[in-house]
Amino acid sequence: MVPAEIYNQYLTISEVARRSGVAASALRFYEERGLITSERRSESSQRRFGRSVLRRVAFIVFAQRIGLSLDEIRIELDRLPNGRVPTARDWSRLSEPWRARIDRRIRELELLRDGLTQCIGCGCLSLDRCRLANPGDRAAARGSGPRFWLGERPFNF
Repeated sequence: MVPAEIYNQYLTISEVARRSGVAASALRFYEERGLITSERRSESSQRRFGRSVLRRVAFIVFAQRIGLSLDEIRIELDRLPNGRVPTARDWSRLSEPWRARIDRRIRELELLRDGLTQCIGCGCLSLDRCRLANPGDRAAARGSGPRFWLGERPFNF
């Protein structure tokens, strides 16, 4: 039997959920996907997590918000050191390449914001019939999907 003071160094899944703001079901899913690991099990098979899991969960939540997939997140987390809590320098090194991705996302959101007044402002809500943005449905000749959002320039009039 493991002494109680050792288990006090570890958090139950409900404690991790409460402290991180992430549902226990999501934590179990993250564990199944290899993003986090429980370090011990109690005699009743309860998961026990090291306190450093809170930083990993925060990282996962943040990475998802900037658009990383769970597979990308796992790759990034695998770059962190094993056996110690990641330092601020570790996190900085890991997140530096994300700046370009965030900048792209900001530009996309700015385009979306600016397009709201152009497209929705006229009330037609139909790009294939829009006489301003897509006269005669000329965008269809460029292929399927949101052509202008994929980086193509709208038509010059």
